[in-house]
Amino acid sequence: MSRADWERVIDQAAAMRVEMVQFIGGEPTLHPDLSRLIERALACGLEVEVFTNLVRVTEPLWAVFAQPGVSLATSYYSDDPDQHAAVTGRPSHARTKANITEALRRGIPLRAGVIDLGVGQRAEAARVELVTLGVPAVGYDRLRQVGRGVRDQQPSTAQLCGRCGDGVAAVSPNGDVWPCVFSRWLPIGNVLDVELAQILSSPQADEVRASLDQAFHGHASTDDAQACQPDCSPVNCGPRCEPMTSPCNPKQCSPADQFCSPNYPGPGRRCSPRSDPCRPMQCRPTR
Repeated sequence: MSRADWERVIDQAAAMRVEMVQFIGGEPTLHPDLSRLIERALACGLEVEVFTNLVRVTEPLWAVFAQPGVSLATSYYSDDPDQHAAVTGRPSHARTKANITEALRRGIPLRAGVIDLGVGQRAEAARVELVTLGVPAVGYDRLRQVGRGVRDQQPSTAQLCGRCGDGVAAVSPNGDVWPCVFSRWLPIGNVLDVELAQILSSPQADEVRASLDQAFHGHASTDDAQACQPDCSPVNCGPRCEPMTSPCNPKQCSPADQFCSPNYPGPGRRCSPRSDPCRPMQCRPTR
């Protein structure tokens, strides 16, 4: 995908009344056109979230991130630098932590997710550290074994949270369109060949969405329901969760489900960043 290709897809998404675009990776801050693409999305009236490891943020990027309508998200693994580095493959803890502090200092909306890989990982200590730093929204998820996350399982619906294709879609660097960033084995078209709207309304997309709905609707495992469930602890200043028997779980974690992997606000919500001193983005059901 060239810069012109990405701009065309952003324009097509805006024409479809998409409300938010998330730049994710890999690592989006390494993309030479990230600033221009954010500007294009903002000009189209889209909210923007950049999901970054916050390791490499230049001063020009900080200026772009500080614009109204832009928010940041990051993943965090441990309060122990060595354990954090063992997950990320580099000594990144200090830089990520410092840039979390810098984003908060600049007033940039920020949320963080603790990804628990198990085996003695200090996930809870990582959450406490984020809260102590002042991160207003801290989520939690287990490892999803897709892409670089594959360990002892292969990609399958067992690695999904049940939200794929439900008001969200992902466009890959080669133009493939997936129901979400984790469902990479289920391409439904390519934006280098067909416009986004045509792909999302195609029989192939309908078939994939129907198969996902069949796999998840009323048959979610307890683990996936818990993974999708927002953290209700008062310290997180988070949403108040419905009982696990609610029909919103695990497919709709009302009233704000941006912690459901892969971290998209759910459909049927109107989100206004910076409107709440506790949360960088408060999403209220429209019904």
